[in-house]
Amino acid sequence: MEIHAPDHWRCVEFISDLHLHASEPKTFRAWEHYLNTTQADAIFILGDLFEVWVGDDVLDNASSFEAMCTRRLRSCTQNSVVHVMHGNRDFLLGQGFANASGTRLISDPCTLVFGMQRWALSHGDALCLDDHAYMQFRAMVRSPDWQTSFLSQPLDQRIELASNMRAKSEALKQKGTVYADVDTEAALGLMVQMNTPTLIHGHTHKPATHQLDHEHQRIVLSDWDLSVTPARAQLLRLQLATSTPHALAAERVTVTP
Repeated sequence: MEIHAPDHWRCVEFISDLHLHASEPKTFRAWEHYLNTTQADAIFILGDLFEVWVGDDVLDNASSFEAMCTRRLRSCTQNSVVHVMHGNRDFLLGQGFANASGTRLISDPCTLVFGMQRWALSHGDALCLDDHAYMQFRAMVRSPDWQTSFLSQPLDQRIELASNMRAKSEALKQKGTVYADVDTEAALGLMVQMNTPTLIHGHTHKPATHQLDHEHQRIVLSDWDLSVTPARAQLLRLQLATSTPHALAAERVTVTP
């Protein structure tokens, strides 16, 4: 998939790994503030907007946390185009969510053409090749057969299963489990394949800019967590200068509600 920015786009922003959940109200409020105040022409959410997503039928309950978040997104799309990529937590986001939120689901990976440059976009989990257990899990849950089977189960049962999986994940974090980082050769191969000098991704929760060789770099987005000290809520902004045509500035910006 290639997304070509229309000529009127001057500002594009990228966020990822917010892991929105009802148990983290501070992060939700920071995200809500961001949606209400952003001046971006387009927003790209590169995976894990939600901590968990068990199916679009969670939106049938208008009072659910997921339905509330979806309404916030729809309000934002009145002024900005919002693109959403699947992450490793919310890979079951479907067209029902996209229709309700007014957002556009995009493939992983995809290419953005903006400011006379090409940008490769990915969540990043598929590039963590050394995490063999996760790669096996990813292959299983991304298969159509598994998803059809999972979504055929009652909603309450899916919520319980997801809650158990989340608890196991949190337990691993508490034990100090070290997760694999993005594989450099895989990242370079992706950029060469997509003919892009820069890869923007999330997933690893290790914000940084890595110069991989003389012409390729990967920019890692921050996760959002307002419950820790110091709080994390950062976005990446690409902005075209008003005075110089096609002059593009990239900066990391911290959201401060």
